[in-house]
Amino acid sequence: MLVIIDVKTLYGVSSVKETQNIDLVIKLEDWDKDKEYDRLGLEEEYTEYLGNKVVCHRIPIRPGRNLAVICESAAVNHRQKAMGYNAAQELYNRVQNSLARRRSEDDDDE
Repeated sequence: MLVIIDVKTLYGVSSVKETQNIDLVIKLEDWDKDKEYDRLGLEEEYTEYLGNKVVCHRIPIRPGRNLAVICESAAVNHRQKAMGYNAAQELYNRVQNSLARRRSEDDDDE
């Protein structure tokens, strides 16, 4: 669902900018228990608007969830990625290193 509001009429002309770049799109969708979701976010998905590719996050939601916190978390994570820190990649690397250490310890025990 796409919602369009007239911000100038609702909040006044001082709340409107002449131009603004959009660098993140968040698509909220109903949770589907039969669908596989990317929980780490290692791969970026893009959508195109007026010839511009924009990062797009599809976020499954369920009733009773705090959408403001969910969307803010996605925005902060996107900003961190733009600044060079990828939390998902960092977690993935730590898990892989831990598994590798555990394997080498198991090989040493034999």
